[in-house]
Amino acid sequence: MSILENNTGLYTDHYELTMAQGYFLSGKQNTRANFDYFFRRNPYQSGFVLFAGLADLLETIENYRFEEEDCQYLQSAGFHKKFTQYLKSFKFNGTIHAVREGEIVFPNEPVVRVEGNIIETQLIETLLLNILNFQSLIATKAARIRLVARDKLLIDFGMRRAQGLGAIHASRAAIIGGFNGTSNVYSAFQFGFDSSGTMAHSWIQTFDNELDAFREFARFNPDNAILLVDTYDTLKMGIPNAIKVAKELEKSGRKLLGIRLDSGDLAYLSKEARKMLDKSDLDYVKIVASNQLDEHIIRSLMEQEAPIDAFGVGTALVIGKDEGALDGVYKLSHVNNKPTMKLSENISKMTLPGIKNIYRYYHQDDSLFYADGIELQNKEAPQIIYHPQQPEKNVSVKDLMHEAIINKVMENGKPLYLSSIEDVSEYARTRISQLDSEYKRFENPHLYKVGIGRELMNLRDNLKSDII
Repeated sequence: MSILENNTGLYTDHYELTMAQGYFLSGKQNTRANFDYFFRRNPYQSGFVLFAGLADLLETIENYRFEEEDCQYLQSAGFHKKFTQYLKSFKFNGTIHAVREGEIVFPNEPVVRVEGNIIETQLIETLLLNILNFQSLIATKAARIRLVARDKLLIDFGMRRAQGLGAIHASRAAIIGGFNGTSNVYSAFQFGFDSSGTMAHSWIQTFDNELDAFREFARFNPDNAILLVDTYDTLKMGIPNAIKVAKELEKSGRKLLGIRLDSGDLAYLSKEARKMLDKSDLDYVKIVASNQLDEHIIRSLMEQEAPIDAFGVGTALVIGKDEGALDGVYKLSHVNNKPTMKLSENISKMTLPGIKNIYRYYHQDDSLFYADGIELQNKEAPQIIYHPQQPEKNVSVKDLMHEAIINKVMENGKPLYLSSIEDVSEYARTRISQLDSEYKRFENPHLYKVGIGRELMNLRDNLKSDII
């Protein structure tokens, strides 16, 4: 379900409309164009990116419109009346090819291709970048947290620290990356996954004493009570009071679900809490930890064998700390039925021309990903792939299995299919499992091989010579 339903046409940068108006007034509105979406660098010094946001993008594009009030506003902002009249009947009728949502992708791969007339392909640029860059960033963060948390329960607690409405898509991306649920009720409702929550310190502070606060909370939540034990003194008051309430619940045929630690030395406190709970025959009571967690802190807690059953991760997850943004870009690769490219004094910023596909190579015996090759769409999968900037570096892939990972996902402005959040998350887990551990390590991950085929390399070099 798209969360952007009204005034969708205005969800763009001003210069997109300025260019679109120029195309229209100069009679170029029927010019055919192809744009590629790709990013240049993995975030978090990671070895991969988890691609997310595609379903939201397709749904929003399908409903991309300019209402009467939108056109009136644009006219008041200085846009030509003929252009705003054109926008009243505007609808995206193009075609989109993309990797599957939940796919593992790497820098400089054209993971989305948008085809259509120049106006429709131009107008959705900002929308596409906004959705895909953010959700892929957060999904990648979530995947890194899942890698170190192993089979522990992971809950997104980040809504209150997110950048405004970004919290909505952050929760969705977290689920794709491997989280089990969220505290964000709106996202859970919109996207169809579970929301959950415990209590705040304010609940406890409104009672005369902590024990009464625990008792009342358990009375109203007898089957899913998780008690926050660090309001006053975790070991001397919080946990002993939680144990009392757990025993009272047992007498009524119920069980305390868990306790939550939200401050202090989480490794030490969780170990002491586990001892105290087990000594009282409450081995079934779970321990939940929160408080400024990220993948590095969770990895440390796991290495210390902290007996924590679930982690609530907030700020670091939903703001994509310490990156803030994925540097995805949207570049023209084909126009007027001819390949085109952008040159730059910085060779890494030169773009790849033409209509392309991505082939993933892997060994048949273990199905682990070995390399990706980019080649022109109408050519066979390359048997040798070349480093994009240093062609003397190349590798033969002719004896490996391969699959094309770009597929048509929208035709004539209509999504061909929209995968459920469960299917996307499961696909992401499968693909991450096919990535060798050397690419998933946090310190100096191995650089995954992404090369170009000879036909694409020749086209690029010839175009460059023609331009210069």
